[in-house]
Amino acid sequence: MQSPSSTHPRRRRLRRATAVLAAAATLAALSGCSAGDDGQVTLNFFQFKPEAVGNFTAIIKDFEAQNPGIRVIQNSVPDPDTAIRTLLVKDKVPDVLTLNANGNYGELARACIFADLADEQVTTTVNPAVQDIVQALGTCSADGADEVNALPFASNASGILYNPEIFAANGVDVPTTWSELIAAADTFQANGVTPFFCTLKDAWTASPAFVNLGGTLMPDGFFDALRAEGSEVSGGAVSFENDFADAAAKEVELFSYCQDNFASRDYNSGNKAFADGESAMYLQGSYAIPAIRANNPDAAIGSFPYPVTDDADSRVVVSGVDVGIAIGRNTPHPVEAQKFVDYLMSPDVVTAYSEAQSTFSPLADATPNSDPALAGLEPYFSAGKIIGFIDHQIPAAVPLVNMLQSLVITGNTEAFLEDLDSEWSKVAARTTTQRQGK
Repeated sequence: MQSPSSTHPRRRRLRRATAVLAAAATLAALSGCSAGDDGQVTLNFFQFKPEAVGNFTAIIKDFEAQNPGIRVIQNSVPDPDTAIRTLLVKDKVPDVLTLNANGNYGELARACIFADLADEQVTTTVNPAVQDIVQALGTCSADGADEVNALPFASNASGILYNPEIFAANGVDVPTTWSELIAAADTFQANGVTPFFCTLKDAWTASPAFVNLGGTLMPDGFFDALRAEGSEVSGGAVSFENDFADAAAKEVELFSYCQDNFASRDYNSGNKAFADGESAMYLQGSYAIPAIRANNPDAAIGSFPYPVTDDADSRVVVSGVDVGIAIGRNTPHPVEAQKFVDYLMSPDVVTAYSEAQSTFSPLADATPNSDPALAGLEPYFSAGKIIGFIDHQIPAAVPLVNMLQSLVITGNTEAFLEDLDSEWSKVAARTTTQRQGK
């Protein structure tokens, strides 16, 4: 029930006006970039993670102490995707940016918004398997060659989190195959323990399982072949209906082991429930660990890669670049911007951030993160046995998370796969029409 004050029209208008003014002030700050009368250069640093503002504040302080001629202004906004696109419309790209390396980043990279870092020395320090994930999202090819438009600063890993204490109490070993995973879920259920705490009130929380299942089971080159088919997906050589039936069925099977109220629980309640030991496992990746510990600093957390098949050797870890670093293509201060990026990518800075945020270092010679919650995923990451998030390959116009939400609630795999092919075809048709119209 809403309070009277929340429904009063005047107060609503005031709040909207305040929000607009705040957004305008933020964008104004983001667009400013100058060299002062004292010769000091000011860099605008677009930083998209609100939970990491304190980390970057400390990094900037240390950088400025070592580089007194450069001032860095950190700008963190509530809706970074909207903010960055607003700045692009105004032709005011920040000097240095952090962005989540996802499909939205790929679109911006292909539009040649970011500088090419291919020839920078710092680029050679990155784990090639991690850089490949960034490159696969999209690059600028202004001169006919693929550029390096962002460097990975922090990576996450999407596995299954589990409670080691609950596993031990029920005599269950960490599963290495699909059959063992289902057997573990059956054991917990028989013992009155919730196998998975699920949070389908937030539709996106069905995605982590799907990207692991689909990413492992799909044919090599699936998305390249799908894009080549254009809008004629039905009856094509590859399609979701033909190639994702096993993944969809396994998605439904996993969610059949959720608690009864899973459709009305959200991500925040899931983090708290797992922190409080209310389930044996949690279908979320490393990115959830800080939030779980915020609820219970002493939470028992372990991790393991999804055992998608009955071949234990086929296990891989789905990994995304949680934070990528880019430089605006037309920054008036390229030397200073590159100096700041070089500092951000230095081993000490990357390691400190990884430990604070429970992420994986993307550097080739990095010391593995010693967080025990990551111990089950770290060897795969360090060995390069990783694949990217397949949902980053699916256009944002395809309502994937809502379709996955319906899939796991209804169990109707046929309708899900048919709808996914249909939605992909619609977007492909629009894209082809737009290109022909140019």
